[in-house]
Amino acid sequence: MRVYELYFARAIEGRADLTDAEWVTFRNTVIIPNLPAGSTVLDGEGAWLNPQTHATSSEPTKVLVVAVPDTTRSATAIQRVRTAYVTTFHQISVGMTSQSSCGSFDPE
Repeated sequence: MRVYELYFARAIEGRADLTDAEWVTFRNTVIIPNLPAGSTVLDGEGAWLNPQTHATSSEPTKVLVVAVPDTTRSATAIQRVRTAYVTTFHQISVGMTSQSSCGSFDPE
């Protein structure tokens, strides 16, 4: 398996932060269709160095954790989610970490 963590900044330049309703819509229309086996979302407070301004800022963040088969198909689905968020909410990027893992969701 591969475990991905994606970091979605909620601060959006030129407007108020991403609302809970906007996040739910994004989850329902983008995340769930691309990652239907399931995922976990955590609320966080992120800090990052803007590569354009070289200033570090902090902002509310959604962290998506998902464990999927380690395949090209899974990696493509993850990239679709990242690209959709960047495009929809005019972000510079969606941060991502990933690691190889062993795991199971079976009750045994």
